[in-house]
Amino acid sequence: MKVKEGFVIRKVAGKYVVVATGQASREFHGMVKLNETGKTIWEGLSDGKTVDEIVDILAEKSGAKTEDDRAVISADVQSMIGEMTDAGFLVD
Repeated sequence: MKVKEGFVIRKVAGKYVVVATGQASREFHGMVKLNETGKTIWEGLSDGKTVDEIVDILAEKSGAKTEDDRAVISADVQSMIGEMTDAGFLVD
């Protein structure tokens, strides 16, 4: 799965936001605010990374040491992917 064409991340006043451009802006009006974790997930999906690769990146960034830590990160990634899917941001 990958983020649909036409959505870009920008840093505005120290915060990360996703905005629609081109054709995507005709269907989506607004912005999505992301924290650092959300930015990493969004960028990972935009780059075609797998869920496991994104979990690895976040585990390294957070210093996760146990499988329980990784399980929490994985659940968070899956939750955001679910929200992105529901909002129509992802394609297969």
